[in-house]
Amino acid sequence: MTTQTVQPPDKKLWLAALKPPMYSVAVMPICIGTAVAFFETQAFHAGIFALFLLSAILILAWENLSNDVFDSDTGIDLNKAHSVVNLTRSRSLVFWLSNFVLALGILGIVAIALWQQDFTVLGLILLCCLLGYLYQGPPFRWGYQGLGEILCFFSFGPLAVSAAYYAQAQTWSITGLAASVIVGITTSLVLFCSHFHQLDDDLAAGKRSPIVRLGTWSGALLLPWIGSSVFVITAAFIVLDFFPVWTLLVFASLPPVVRLSQHVRRYHDWPEQVQNAKFVAIAFHFWSGLLLCLGFLIPHALPL
Repeated sequence: MTTQTVQPPDKKLWLAALKPPMYSVAVMPICIGTAVAFFETQAFHAGIFALFLLSAILILAWENLSNDVFDSDTGIDLNKAHSVVNLTRSRSLVFWLSNFVLALGILGIVAIALWQQDFTVLGLILLCCLLGYLYQGPPFRWGYQGLGEILCFFSFGPLAVSAAYYAQAQTWSITGLAASVIVGITTSLVLFCSHFHQLDDDLAAGKRSPIVRLGTWSGALLLPWIGSSVFVITAAFIVLDFFPVWTLLVFASLPPVVRLSQHVRRYHDWPEQVQNAKFVAIAFHFWSGLLLCLGFLIPHALPL
């Protein structure tokens, strides 16, 4: 006779609140910036990479926690069982915890700046944090005006990737900037997909997200175009000789895009069924980012 163990609901809620897969969003810009730097300079500073990676994860934890705090102030998360504030029932605890992990993350970037005697990376990351605050923090709350995807694009794309590149090479790169466009698009796509199941709550709180503005059906029709832009841009940068031909590996991340587009088109106005769309988008973000990294690393092992 076998005994089945049932996962406690609280544990499921905590996993949903902490969102472990979301940390791909913090990891990939650092990996891609570092991979491009290695492709162009053949230099790799493991200690700086590890410290930067840890700092990026901590800073994203701050953004996730502080967003729950600020959303609790507007009431938009009233029905969100996996809000960290709702789970702890303490806004102040989450607020100070978010500030603590932010301080740790910034401290790691300060250590890199002191290590290199160059504060450029610190300036770029502070700008990323500013954009993160503008997204949800009072009195700005630009995410409520539908600007979240734009802020996300620049913060996790050009700024974060350029910072990771600079941390390795202490110079700038057109190729790194080109790669950052792809990371910015896939990261913004994750945020875009998170709005479909929140339409009613966003409307009630006065949040003008892209899905509120467009409607779920128009948003679903837009997804294949956003996803396919990654492959078109990659091919264009190969033709322009910014990317090595090995970055065509990115095309192997096509299945998550197809799955995402089909799933959202079918369930665009069914909140319970479409709420996992953001996790499919994260899968696309992860695999496209990983394959792009490999595309920049392989040429030194198997040059064409």
